[in-house]
Amino acid sequence: MALIELKQICKTYDLGEIQVHALHPTTLNIERGEYVALLGPSGSGKSTLMNTLGCLDRPTSGSFLLDGLEVSTMSRNERAAIRNKHIGFVFQNFNLLARTSAVENVELPLMYGPRMAARTRRAKAKEMLGLVGLGDRLDHHPGQLSGGQQQRVAIARSLVNSPSILMGDEPTGNLDSKTSREVIELFKKLNEEQKITVILVTHDLNVARHARRILVLRDGRIVTDTTSFDEAFKSLHMMDMEQDEVPEQKVPEERPV
Repeated sequence: MALIELKQICKTYDLGEIQVHALHPTTLNIERGEYVALLGPSGSGKSTLMNTLGCLDRPTSGSFLLDGLEVSTMSRNERAAIRNKHIGFVFQNFNLLARTSAVENVELPLMYGPRMAARTRRAKAKEMLGLVGLGDRLDHHPGQLSGGQQQRVAIARSLVNSPSILMGDEPTGNLDSKTSREVIELFKKLNEEQKITVILVTHDLNVARHARRILVLRDGRIVTDTTSFDEAFKSLHMMDMEQDEVPEQKVPEERPV
């Protein structure tokens, strides 16, 4: 059984007079331990797909099995419990609490899970910060850390509940090229050594290049599913050529509900 199984998953936004099909019928399996990049232009549906995979949003129709559990029919609270147990998120803007130390930021997800002693929470947070190379920055606040260090704190926070899946939404979008490479190397290390399934949304070809599988989306459809970066690049290039001839219709920015 695959870790993730999508069968004819759709997402439609009702805007009153019109309906926007953000994700057309999509069937997809992702195995444990894969490293997948979701690539495509703005409005292609990659954020909708990420929100679905991350249990942030419920599909309009279709079946979504996560580790054998049907997610598509779950309530908001049930999906939140699944996220807390199975999924760690890393965002472009870090989403750290500004007046809170690095170790306290990392502890935060543990507050929403099973009851845990404060000493145990602190030890787990320290362990995760050590794993991402910030064992000497425990008491630093975000304002005292570089962008790359802040993203490492965010990654440590995403790992503190020992998730089986690590998801990144443009995780290098606010980083310079050198720091981006360091963060991507960390994702690669976590995937290879910790066997964590990594799924990244990106428009950056240099980020996608490191994935072992690339899904290219356009107009709410997966148009290319490949292990070849060159094939993914060619698919994007063909999109650009077609866009020069006929302007692409873009869907609104997706928001989880």
